[in-house]
Amino acid sequence: MKKLSVRRRHPLAALVVLLLALAATGGLYAAFAPAGKAQADETAQSLAIEEGQKLYAVGCATCHGTGGQGSSDGPSLVGVGSAAVDFQVGTGRMPAQQPGAQVPQKKNIYSQGQIDQLAAYISSLGAGPITPTEKQYNPNGADIAKGGELFRTNCAQCHNVTGEGGALTDGKYAPTLEDVDPKHIYEAMQVGPQNMPSFPDTTMPEQEKKDIIAYLDTVNSDKSESPGGFKLGGLGPVSEGLFAWIFGMGALIAGAIWVAARTTKAKKS
Repeated sequence: MKKLSVRRRHPLAALVVLLLALAATGGLYAAFAPAGKAQADETAQSLAIEEGQKLYAVGCATCHGTGGQGSSDGPSLVGVGSAAVDFQVGTGRMPAQQPGAQVPQKKNIYSQGQIDQLAAYISSLGAGPITPTEKQYNPNGADIAKGGELFRTNCAQCHNVTGEGGALTDGKYAPTLEDVDPKHIYEAMQVGPQNMPSFPDTTMPEQEKKDIIAYLDTVNSDKSESPGGFKLGGLGPVSEGLFAWIFGMGALIAGAIWVAARTTKAKKS
């Protein structure tokens, strides 16, 4: 007993007990908590992939192939990522009604839960752009002026300066960006659907995407009011120049005819 009492009074005894307690606590936590959570997440992901595969077999495999490898009727989906799935299915563009120069937006037939399941399955075929979080595409606090500059530089050539859309070649077109969900605008910049080029974060950082979304939200917030007067479709200098040419030249010609008529009448008098 005396020897045991001496050991207990050893200067390092308290430190040894503390280290053993910490080791035991850490071991128990590592054995139960993370493993259980990781296992639950893995199970949920596996179920999502399984359900997504069923949805894919019914609505997508006819065109994109049974394994997403693509076919003559649809491109490969390997590596497109969940962002592309969320955009295409969430906007109703997919499943497509029929092939054509461009797949139009239409009413969505899937719930968000089903879209997430489809995205999980297609993401399992190959890594790609991930569906953004609300923090990434929320335009609150973004620089609207900077967004307008970025939009005019990178997007206005097709979508025009206020995002009202425009015609392209061979039956293609740039769709209107009015009333489009900010998440879908962000995803479109990520993945570059159909005729649109992609702007990954390495090319256009997240903050610049948010600035563009904020600009579009501002110019489309109230279509009934235009601070510049009659907006002529929001097409910019082309329509404005055409308006000035037709009506301006028309007014000049009418004025010239009036002056000539008055001059002729005065000479006859």
